[in-house]
Amino acid sequence: MEHLLVIDDDPAVTSLLRRGFSYEGFSVATAARGEAGLTSAKEETPDLVILDMMMPGIGGLEVLKRLKASYPKLPVILLTAKDATVDQVQGFESGADDYVVKPFTFEILLARVRVLLRRHHPEKSVLLKFADLVLDANEHQVHRSKRQIALTGLEFKLLQLFLEHPRQVLSKDVLLDKVWGYDFGGNANVVEVYVMQLRQKLEEKSEPRLIHTVRGAGYILKEE
Repeated sequence: MEHLLVIDDDPAVTSLLRRGFSYEGFSVATAARGEAGLTSAKEETPDLVILDMMMPGIGGLEVLKRLKASYPKLPVILLTAKDATVDQVQGFESGADDYVVKPFTFEILLARVRVLLRRHHPEKSVLLKFADLVLDANEHQVHRSKRQIALTGLEFKLLQLFLEHPRQVLSKDVLLDKVWGYDFGGNANVVEVYVMQLRQKLEEKSEPRLIHTVRGAGYILKEE
């Protein structure tokens, strides 16, 4: 699972991006100040950083320079309300890999994140396979034999977790934590609903079941 770090002092932006990217299958950390963002990057090196330019304390461009000094290949997207050409030039000259102006469209930002991750982490183009099931995390595609299966972001994230832990029982608590996040406040029965949806899509052509219920323990990906 690719890890994103969002550094922005606007809680509405960090909340939106945490929920949006988590839904799309990313692990997301957030920081409200540059100093906290640098500490977070040191504790767990992200695969990509989304960085605001105007923050209290250390400004975005200084954070960008320090990140690039420590992690030269780390892709960074500047997400800012500063839309002047001179600001964009300054951002790129400071090491930014892309520049997105607020207000922004989440879908466009998501597309740019995926492009940068493919460009900077080609080694992560790993296919996850089990039996006749194949998941391509970069292309966000799933096939069973030659049949392409359309999944929602959460369904994709749930299936990816099963494929990363084949033949291992995953409890409902683990699935909630890894897929929906530790701060998920909804009904825990959502796991059962999504497992049922996954099974329906994976078994649409009467293929053998791969996700099995282990009564009282959780779910397991295995062949019958």
